[in-house]
Amino acid sequence: MIALDALVRLCPPPAEPPPAVDWARAERALGTALPADYKQLVETYGDGVFDDTIWLLVPGSAHSDCDLLAQTTERDEILAELWEFEAKPAGLLEADGRVLPWAFEEGTGAFLYWLAGAGRQPDDWTVLYNEGRGPLWEDHDMGCSDFLLAVLTGTAETDYFGHLHEVLKPAEHRFATAAQTLGTPRR
Repeated sequence: MIALDALVRLCPPPAEPPPAVDWARAERALGTALPADYKQLVETYGDGVFDDTIWLLVPGSAHSDCDLLAQTTERDEILAELWEFEAKPAGLLEADGRVLPWAFEEGTGAFLYWLAGAGRQPDDWTVLYNEGRGPLWEDHDMGCSDFLLAVLTGTAETDYFGHLHEVLKPAEHRFATAAQTLGTPRR
């Protein structure tokens, strides 16, 4: 994966590999396979945050805010209520179109989703950004690793993340695990 290799060079992953994910269990729970680039991203970084801004969701995370399965359930409920009075993004008007969250933006309520289904295989899913506190959706014709790399390098064509590169302009990009940032969860 070219984007993941570039991302690793730009933003080094944790020295210790993240816990293994039971992909078969996660995909059964979601009712769909997941994109290969996402699986490689998770296996490289695990749950955590890029540049204190973009949180990566991971199936089975010990932190419910970072758990792909918990967030999918929560987002499905929230969006079902929202779409009773707001229009759905165009890609969801197709019979089997759905959104699945894969990341969220710190402190904004904004989520990054895949536009799933709609006759596409998981590796062909594209990224949708929802501003969270408003009705606007932004479509990006790329996978999650490509999108994340574009955001961190300031090359993403987006109205939402354009400020990130201008505001942060980090000398070096940083990834912090959920445990480093949020501490060890209580059981």
